[in-house]
Amino acid sequence: MVRPATDSSPLPLDRQILRLSHLADQIREAIHIDQAPGCEEALEDLAQLAGALTRMSRHAARLVEERDNLLALAGISQVVNSSLKLDDVLRIVMDTIVRLTGAERGFLMLRDAQGQLTIHVARNWEQETLNASESAISRTVVNQVIDEGRPVLTTNAQQDPRFDSQESVITLNLRSILCVPLKVRDELIGVIYADNRVRTGLFTETERNLLAAFANQAAVAIENARLYESIQQTLQEVTELKNLMDDVFASIASGVITANPENQITLSNQAAETILGKSKPELVGSKLEQVTILSDSRLARALAEVQRTNRQIVGLELTHTSPQNPNLALSFNLSPLKDANQTTRGVAIVLEDLTETKRLESLSHLFERMVSPAVIEQLNPDELQLGGKRTEITTLFADIRGFTSFSERADPEMLVTVLNRYLGAATEAVLAEEGTLDKFMGDAVLALFNAPFRQPDHALRAVRTALQMRNSIQRLRDELPEQFRLAFGIGINSGEAILGLIGTEKRLEYTAIGDCVNTAKRLQENADRDQILISATVYAQIRGQVNVRPVKPVQAKGKTEPVQVYELINLV
Repeated sequence: MVRPATDSSPLPLDRQILRLSHLADQIREAIHIDQAPGCEEALEDLAQLAGALTRMSRHAARLVEERDNLLALAGISQVVNSSLKLDDVLRIVMDTIVRLTGAERGFLMLRDAQGQLTIHVARNWEQETLNASESAISRTVVNQVIDEGRPVLTTNAQQDPRFDSQESVITLNLRSILCVPLKVRDELIGVIYADNRVRTGLFTETERNLLAAFANQAAVAIENARLYESIQQTLQEVTELKNLMDDVFASIASGVITANPENQITLSNQAAETILGKSKPELVGSKLEQVTILSDSRLARALAEVQRTNRQIVGLELTHTSPQNPNLALSFNLSPLKDANQTTRGVAIVLEDLTETKRLESLSHLFERMVSPAVIEQLNPDELQLGGKRTEITTLFADIRGFTSFSERADPEMLVTVLNRYLGAATEAVLAEEGTLDKFMGDAVLALFNAPFRQPDHALRAVRTALQMRNSIQRLRDELPEQFRLAFGIGINSGEAILGLIGTEKRLEYTAIGDCVNTAKRLQENADRDQILISATVYAQIRGQVNVRPVKPVQAKGKTEPVQVYELINLV
């Protein structure tokens, strides 16, 4: 007799299926025992009930299986959507596939860069990663899936006429095989392959449909992971490029500023911050005209010109005066700032601090007033050493006559003004012949020729200098009031002297020391107003190129014998 259950609490679905099956068995047993006469109809009803219960239990079992598969598929979907680490996701997917299908092995294959299918994940029923020796599969099945783009299911590959003659199937003793394509936007990117080398009839249409659904999820995971990896790679490359550009930008010695079309600063490098005396937070976001040094109206006009014409402006020089830097000199190069599509997005400003350069140029110009530019070009600072060497030179001494008495009656300012006019005329004459101004000694000038570089015609150069000096002074006298009209006496001598840097490392003087220098000075001391005296050594080098007049030998101080001299008249 079948007794109704007394427990009315709900049971899990699998327990209910088990109870239905057990109840059907009880009914069959009751039918077998209670076969009394006249009960045929009741027994028939009980038999039908038992069959119905059996069918219900089987249907319920299928529903449970489908429910479990759906839950597994939902779980895989959650895993896929919760992680972008492709390898981790695919291992979980393959382990789930192997468990649900009862497969012995599961493989996921993807196309590589050359388009060939390679195994990306290989797992067994124990959730272990297979090594290469355990990863042999039926390439025939895989190729058919690739060619047709549809799943392949065989319950016994050994007897399946499609594959029973394939070497891989025979050698590997493959039986149940299930292989489905992996597609992303209808493009096949790989396959999922599962097999069992022991059991036949393992896979059904249910497993095929389940595996196809898993393949769709795997394809989504692969696509998302690849996109993520691509973005990560791009981001890394962009970051590396940005870091490189930041390093390059920071290492540029010139100041660099970018501004948008509204003249708002968008970028600045360290050099610009140093030149402008502003930090990056103070610069970026500010208007150009808000930065004092950049507020010059000429710069504003130049920026407007660049924006209007879309052309560069190079070499715009401006000066700025402030308590911190009273002589700040800047050079600006202005260029349109363009993007990759050549669309103008603002302006780029490259600025150079020319303050030190301008200072050095001023010193250079001052030096050039003392030494011929041609001489300066020949000087190599690396070769200039303390000390000198014996060199043949020609020395020119020139002294203003009557300057002492003039200085007694002139005020100091006027005295300096007149002196500079005369010394300036003498200097121009020396530099015109590429001579070297050794020094000014009050109202006297010492010039050297054949120093510091060789001049084969050094004596002739000195003579031409003296004649030009006399002519310039004569013209100057014509321009000045009578009380300022002075004259020169000039002496020229050639000979050996020690030529080089004399002094200490802190204070050097490029000069010549020797008897020939002293003799030139003595000749100058014995010259009359506007008279040019040359020694016999000088005349010997320029004979035939000048007109001279012999004069009385000079008894020079420190000389035992008188010095033979000539008065220079003019060039031939």
